[in-house]
Amino acid sequence: MYDYELVGKWGLAMIEHWINIALIVLLIANTLGAIVTVFRDRNRDITTVWAWMLVLLLFPVFGFAFYFFFGRKLSNKRIFDIRTQRVMGIDRIAKKQKKQMAHIATADYQEEQAFVRLFLNNEQAIFTNENHVSVITDGKEKFAQLFADIEQAKHHVNVEYYTIYDDEIGNQLVDLLTKKAAEGVRVRVIYDMWGSGGRHKKMFKRLREAGGQIETFLIHDWQPFSFRVNNHDHRKLVIIDGNIGYIGGFNVGDQYLGKKKKFGYWRDTHLRVEGDAVLAMQSRFFMDWNATTTEEKLQFSDDYFPDNTQAGDVAMQIVSSGPESDSKQIYQGYLHMLAIARESITIQSPYFIPNQAIMDVLSVAARSGVKVRIMIPSMPDHPFVYRATEYYARAMVRAGAEVYTYDKGFLHAKTLVIDDKIVSVGSANMDIRSFALNFEVNAFMYSRRLAAEMNRIFEKDLRVSTRLTRQYFDNQSGWRKFKQMFSRLLTPIL
Repeated sequence: MYDYELVGKWGLAMIEHWINIALIVLLIANTLGAIVTVFRDRNRDITTVWAWMLVLLLFPVFGFAFYFFFGRKLSNKRIFDIRTQRVMGIDRIAKKQKKQMAHIATADYQEEQAFVRLFLNNEQAIFTNENHVSVITDGKEKFAQLFADIEQAKHHVNVEYYTIYDDEIGNQLVDLLTKKAAEGVRVRVIYDMWGSGGRHKKMFKRLREAGGQIETFLIHDWQPFSFRVNNHDHRKLVIIDGNIGYIGGFNVGDQYLGKKKKFGYWRDTHLRVEGDAVLAMQSRFFMDWNATTTEEKLQFSDDYFPDNTQAGDVAMQIVSSGPESDSKQIYQGYLHMLAIARESITIQSPYFIPNQAIMDVLSVAARSGVKVRIMIPSMPDHPFVYRATEYYARAMVRAGAEVYTYDKGFLHAKTLVIDDKIVSVGSANMDIRSFALNFEVNAFMYSRRLAAEMNRIFEKDLRVSTRLTRQYFDNQSGWRKFKQMFSRLLTPIL
């Protein structure tokens, strides 16, 4: 007779045995998969590599789902498409550069020569002087001025934004562009589908019918949506008739006008530019358009690159960066600015998640007597990211820097000023994502007048800000400190 109890125990033991084997096989497969997935990209930063290894090993199976959204990069074909555009039109603009190079050697730009060479060598970012630059910090003012300039357009309007929402201000922009397209003005729009919350075919239908052209950045028409969180077009550019350019932090959406209760007043920084620097912005747009479109490519002509009359007193370079480049031009520009600062460093950024090199330079500067001031938002738009920002803010306070939270609303400005002489304004945040993962564009300006104006704006913001102290961070709960430390571990992939 069978001992059913014994048979049952044997059966359970066998089941347990095979489950254990299955788990071991799964763990081995997960580990091998993690190694192959992470290390197949030779261009990843080593900290990013180990951060992804941590995620994939700690969260088997689910970690790969997370990687699908956050870890995937552009295809090699797309990278090639972008790289092949990098040299287009530069030779044409370089003729103007030869005329400007004589000014670089003058006493006015002695300290800036290193920057000029850095960006010329890495990015072929032309140096231009005598640009007229207006600083805009209010969304209503920015769109009022932008719409007025578009209204006067005679030949073309080229628009590139990370975010164009299908809301009130988004439709106002499309209505105006539709009107200009119907008048015969050539209108082109590039927007990032992820940043804009998906495709807006209905919103853009009237613009297409009027003759305007719209492209979603590096997304094919057959793709319903982009599941890639990284490698997106974070640039904000508008070029009107090759004479007027807009660059900075504002996107297109009602929240940027302070109409979203969650954020309140939206504090950002944008530039309106007149002068030869606009031609560099135009070149950047041409490269992005030709890398994106599957239709007729843009060709360079005098209509798009006119001879601009000298209009102002600001010397500047338009510098772009993205995952297609190994140079990380904007990051190198930030690092160089911070390294040469002798008196003051002033930073505004919604996300303060620097890498170790930036942290080291800032800490050394603060401990060496350089006045380091950093302003971040008082509220998160991405809670996980904000906890990482708090971690680095606490580290900077301990290093002797002044760290403030902007309390009037949401701070979205991306600005850096050193020694009252060099200024950077653009789309790039002081974080790892902007350094290496997304496509960005900044204006680096060599102007004491503009630096003084930016510092006055910062001082005005201080009136509605709170300084963070060691006591503030010491009084935080253990759970909050844990979230900050855990978020910091994942900063390379945020």
